[in-house]
Amino acid sequence: MYLSIIILPLLGSLASGLLGRKIGVTGSHIITCICLILSSLLITVAFYEVGICGSPVYINLNSWFDSGLISINWEFYFDQLTVTLGLAVIYCSTLIHIYSIDYLSSDPANQRFFSYLSAFTAGMLFLICGGNLLVMFVGWEAIGVVSYLLINFYYTRLQSNKASLLAFNMNRGGDMLMSIGFFAIIAIFGTVNYSQIFSLAPYINETALTIITLFLLGGALAKSANIPLHSWLPGSMEAPTPVSALLHAATLVTAGIYLLIRISPMLEYSPTTLLVITVIGSTTAFFAATCGLVQNDLKRIIAFSTISQLGYMMMAVGLSQYNLALMHTVNHAFFKALLFLGAGAVIHSFADQQDVRKMGGLIKFLPFTYSVMLVGSLSLLATPYLSGFYSKDLILELAFGSYSLSGMYAYILGTITAGITAFYSFRLINLVFLTSPNGHKYSYLNSHEANFAVILPLTILALLSIFFGFIFSDLFVGVGSDFFGNSIFILPNNINIIEAEFSLNSFIKLLPAIVSFSGAALAFYLYHYQSLFLNSLTIFNKSLYGFFNGKYYFDVVYNHFFISEGLKLGYRISKEVDRGAIELLGPNGLANAFTNTGINFAKLDTGIITTYSLYITIGLLSLIFVIFASVIIENSLATEIFRFLIIYLAASFIVLTTNKKTNYN
Repeated sequence: MYLSIIILPLLGSLASGLLGRKIGVTGSHIITCICLILSSLLITVAFYEVGICGSPVYINLNSWFDSGLISINWEFYFDQLTVTLGLAVIYCSTLIHIYSIDYLSSDPANQRFFSYLSAFTAGMLFLICGGNLLVMFVGWEAIGVVSYLLINFYYTRLQSNKASLLAFNMNRGGDMLMSIGFFAIIAIFGTVNYSQIFSLAPYINETALTIITLFLLGGALAKSANIPLHSWLPGSMEAPTPVSALLHAATLVTAGIYLLIRISPMLEYSPTTLLVITVIGSTTAFFAATCGLVQNDLKRIIAFSTISQLGYMMMAVGLSQYNLALMHTVNHAFFKALLFLGAGAVIHSFADQQDVRKMGGLIKFLPFTYSVMLVGSLSLLATPYLSGFYSKDLILELAFGSYSLSGMYAYILGTITAGITAFYSFRLINLVFLTSPNGHKYSYLNSHEANFAVILPLTILALLSIFFGFIFSDLFVGVGSDFFGNSIFILPNNINIIEAEFSLNSFIKLLPAIVSFSGAALAFYLYHYQSLFLNSLTIFNKSLYGFFNGKYYFDVVYNHFFISEGLKLGYRISKEVDRGAIELLGPNGLANAFTNTGINFAKLDTGIITTYSLYITIGLLSLIFVIFASVIIENSLATEIFRFLIIYLAASFIVLTTNKKTNYN
């Protein structure tokens, strides 16, 4: 049963991709959706058996390879961490498959799209269910390749090509760092098996653990789009909206968070890495929120919101609150999938318009879509009693409750980010639904709610965004809960849930919510009543607006100092080293040397007998002298120098004859 959870999406992908012409568009829809629905039912049963009943499942299929002292198997491990994240992955993926039936109904490449989408899900499940680091790495690379194919789905568009290449190459950079970490683990631990590594971690030198975890962090930062490897995520909006929903909600970007949660026994013994993760996560949350403030593309606003929320997850990991990071990952998957699918419904019904400045007044045309997007936005800004509240606010409370400099840094930046998040979320709601209409009359006349295939996923995701956190918060992060068992390890000194729950001042707990509601109210007031004031404010702060809109000029720095210099270095290496020294001393140089030597030696064949006699005499005298030099001259350093001189003169003669140019007409 457990292997079927992974195999079913893969079979759906193969059927849709390889047999697409045979089964047709409808057959592709039916097969892939049925496979995902069955997988959803199985992961629900697995969540009950493994999670609720506390019975992890280990499956060893076969040996992969045995090399010296290291043995690696094809093995899969289903524990509480696996089934919890798998629940979000498969539920979101199933609903996105159903949504895509209507959203891409007019696209001629439906079979290819559904094949990629199912393969994406299968790769992510392979990643989270892998029983060791290398099996996990197979799924890690699989989702990297499929993400390239999905972002470049419209491969005739230049922007899609550029976005997919950027995502692929930036992730390859992170994967390189991660591979170095794997090599270091094999060198130090002698295994890639989770249980063996984690049992040995307390006895390994802290510096070695820090180096290993920092390399693994490099891979996690690229996949989960945290500073400085975040630039690819906004560009991935070139993909169809269902891809954006799946990529941002439950698959690619959560892989890095999963990796860090999985290696919690190593991170706990490396406080330096935890400090780095906290600082990076806090900074990423604030950075992405400020960039989202000034975006005008509907999908890009939500994309920067994803980067900001990934910063919160990183922040929780850095504070050693791995169960809380996982809960926020699951909650975020539901409300972010809801926001993206709602945005897709708006774009699809409004003549594919994505600029929020050219919308407005859509509440009367799309009341259901407005309702679900409002639910997603309220859950995103951690409105009390919605899903986001039970994880996002608790992260900030635990940050303050750690009573450390890094914790205070995380709390301050996280609280400010909460206000900015609320502001740009309600800016989006106002500009799209509430303000006066700014689009074309034709777009409004043809705007209407989607059919059942779109409404059903939005309804289910809205219900999950409202109730999931309330139902499962005590199970995942409640005081005294042992739901995750051995799948997550936290040192006793790093457990501060009691402090956060019972000792913090009420004002500290309520401050993020107060800031969030203030940001939402300010956005509603400014964009609904004071648009002229806001425009003048934007013009006044033109430089700050440009700085935020330019994403802190990260792309400029990368292009100018890294990409450009890298291309110049590659050109120099190609011209001066590859085509210069290597070819001169290597294949071409040797070939020319032998050819010229042969030609010049052939010139010595003059056909005159006296010349041949001279060659024989000189050769014989030289041979006798070299052989009997130690007898003629006393064996000393001078003798050896003289012999080397003879050899040097002979070699010089060959070289000189080689370099002579011979011209044959």
